[in-house]
Amino acid sequence: MTPPDAQTLTDAVRNRLAAAGSAVTPSTVAAALRAEGGILGDTELLHLTQRLSADLAGAGPLQELMASGVTDILVNAPDEVWIDDGGLRRTDVRFGSEEELRRLAQRLAARAGRRLDAAVPYVDAHLPGGVRLHAVLPPVSPSGTRMSLRLPPERSFTLADLVERGTLTRRGSGLLEALVRSRAAFLVTGGTGAGKTTLLSSLLSLADPGERIVLAEDSPELRPDHPHVVRLRTRPANIEGSGEIGLDTLVRQALRMRPDRLVVGEARGAEVVSLMSALNTGHHGAGTLHANGAQDVPARIEALACSAGLSRAAAHSQLAATRVVIVHLARGRRLSQVGLLCRAPSGLVEASTAVAFAPDGACDEGPGVAELDARLGASWRSGPARGVR
Repeated sequence: MTPPDAQTLTDAVRNRLAAAGSAVTPSTVAAALRAEGGILGDTELLHLTQRLSADLAGAGPLQELMASGVTDILVNAPDEVWIDDGGLRRTDVRFGSEEELRRLAQRLAARAGRRLDAAVPYVDAHLPGGVRLHAVLPPVSPSGTRMSLRLPPERSFTLADLVERGTLTRRGSGLLEALVRSRAAFLVTGGTGAGKTTLLSSLLSLADPGERIVLAEDSPELRPDHPHVVRLRTRPANIEGSGEIGLDTLVRQALRMRPDRLVVGEARGAEVVSLMSALNTGHHGAGTLHANGAQDVPARIEALACSAGLSRAAAHSQLAATRVVIVHLARGRRLSQVGLLCRAPSGLVEASTAVAFAPDGACDEGPGVAELDARLGASWRSGPARGVR
């Protein structure tokens, strides 16, 4: 008996499971395979069961990549799949056709409770388990389906881990430890893929075990190793366009939950106003923010606050009162700068460099270092001398 081709076999197994009302599990898939696939050896049965389970309920050809510890999977075409595991590289993974890739994108969107078809040719959603899915279909992507998956970290990294990976120098690690102990408000900034969430998780893991950390996130990406963490998660609007719960709402709810540290996973909208208000009323907080450099943070926050209804003057007054510390990560997942906010003669807020870290690990002090010493104490200086790692 000639075994059916892969797609015919997948369709036959899917139809058999649907007719029986069976859930997609390895055992039900294996039973359906025995019925559909003819005589199969143990090794072949195991291989087909794993592959069809991935096709029917997992991520298809991408399933193995999702279990490999990568941070991003980027599908540019059926025969072009890239991953980020410390740097972008192309893989040997292939889809059989554009139709197979499209079906996977639509099935993943359906798992997230979202629609992806000709009427709604794009989706930005979170899958069960925290994987972020983004996909586009023609005509948004004229050449075919394009899909991106952002995977949450499998574990928290310690500062020692980040020193070993080259994200931090020993002196930078000591500075950030002192920052957490001081309970100062801080923002971890940088571009996409700079390691902001990883570093923030590491820093929150250093918080006193007696503190209560409340997280407000779009997806559960922060994974601090801490005994008292409360998670709040946004909810997108349904197909009718109602029922959305945004970060701004979560921040306001978090303030009523007695947080010792209020953390916004990523500030990128109206929630920045609520966060600044919280920091100005006695709450300790942290978060991440997309910015090209520490000097760009005031302008970035001004834009977000003004789009939420604050005037420019009010936005800068609120920002100045937060006394937030900027921890900036450069491309390559490297701590490059720690800065403070200060009022310029114009009345606007500017970022002042306290400590800068060169690519070779050298540490140079800036005009804001005296104020940083006043806030954190001198313990962070116990690392190597200036100009060395």
